[in-house]
Amino acid sequence: MAERLTGYTHSAAFDIGRLRVSDIHTLHYEQYGNQDGKPVLFLHGGPGGHTSYDNTKFFNPAIYRVVLFDQRGAGRSTPAAEIRENTSQHLVSDIEVLRNHLQIAKWHLVFGGSWGSTLSLLYAQAYPEMVGSLVLRGIFTGRKSELEFSRGPVGAANLFPEAYEAFINYLPENDRAKPNEAYYDLLVSEDYETRVAAAREWNRWDLSIDTLRPQPDGFAQLEDDAWVLAHARLEAHYFANGCFLEEGQILKEENLIRISHIPTTIIQGRYDIVCAPQTAWDLHKGLPDSRLLWTPDAGHSAGEPGTQAKLLEVCDGYAELDCTH
Repeated sequence: MAERLTGYTHSAAFDIGRLRVSDIHTLHYEQYGNQDGKPVLFLHGGPGGHTSYDNTKFFNPAIYRVVLFDQRGAGRSTPAAEIRENTSQHLVSDIEVLRNHLQIAKWHLVFGGSWGSTLSLLYAQAYPEMVGSLVLRGIFTGRKSELEFSRGPVGAANLFPEAYEAFINYLPENDRAKPNEAYYDLLVSEDYETRVAAAREWNRWDLSIDTLRPQPDGFAQLEDDAWVLAHARLEAHYFANGCFLEEGQILKEENLIRISHIPTTIIQGRYDIVCAPQTAWDLHKGLPDSRLLWTPDAGHSAGEPGTQAKLLEVCDGYAELDCTH
C-alpha cells in the first residue's frame, strides 16, 4: 500500500517521447511504472496546466503503467501557449492518437482532476470501449453556471471578496463586468509584457481559491512566466469559447448512458471553490452506479491531505479490477 500522505515513489521514466498530432502541435509524453502493467492515463488540469513526476504518486508502480502527457500548448508540448487548433475535440482526438502510438489496447484507468475530469468524461463518452474505469476529482463540465461561479461576481467572489476585487480591478473599469473576455483580450495581445502581466493576475485569482487552507508557497508559480502564460491564455481561450461544448453537453442523459457501465469514482472537496461541488453531485446523480466520496476538510487541490488519501485508496482498489472486457 502507498504511504497514506506521500503516495508511491516511482523510478525514472522508462520512456520519454514526443508525438506530432497536427501541422502545428507536438505533444510531450512520459511513461512510468510497470512496462507490462495495467495502463493508466493521467489527464492534467487547466486547461493549460502540465504534468510532472509528482503525478505518478497515486499509482502503484508494481501494477500500473502510468502515461502522462502535456496537452496542446501546455507544459513541454510545443508550441507553448498556442491556441490555434486547440479545442476540446482536438484534445480528445490526441488521446486516441497517443493510445494507438503506445500500442495500448485499452486504458485500465483514466484519471483526471478539474479540467482533467472534463477531458476524462469527454474521452470516455467518445470512446467508451477504450476506458476500463474512471477516477475523477474536482468535477468541471464547462457549463455557464460553473464558469460564472468561479469567475463571476456571485459565487467564489463572495467568499474571497478581496482577492476577487484585485482580480477585476486589474482591468479598466468598463471591462470589469466581463472579466473573462477582458482578460482574454489582454492574453492575446501582440505585446509580450501585456500578456504576461495579465496572465499573472489571472492565475493569482486561481491560486487564491485553490485550497481550503492557504499554502505557504502557493503563489510561487507566479514567478514562472512560461507557466503563467500557458495556463492563463489556454484557460481564457477555452472559457471564452464555452470549452467548445454545447451547454450542458457532458451531463446530458444520452451522453451519460454511454459511460454508465464504466466503474467510476468521484472525489470532491466539500469546500471546492474552483469547481463547485454541485457539479459533482449532478454527475453522480446522472451516473447512479458511480461512487461519490466527499472530502470534508478540503478545497480544490489534489494535494490536500484528505483528498490525496482518498485518491490513493481508490487507485489501489481499481488496480484489482478486471477491465479487459
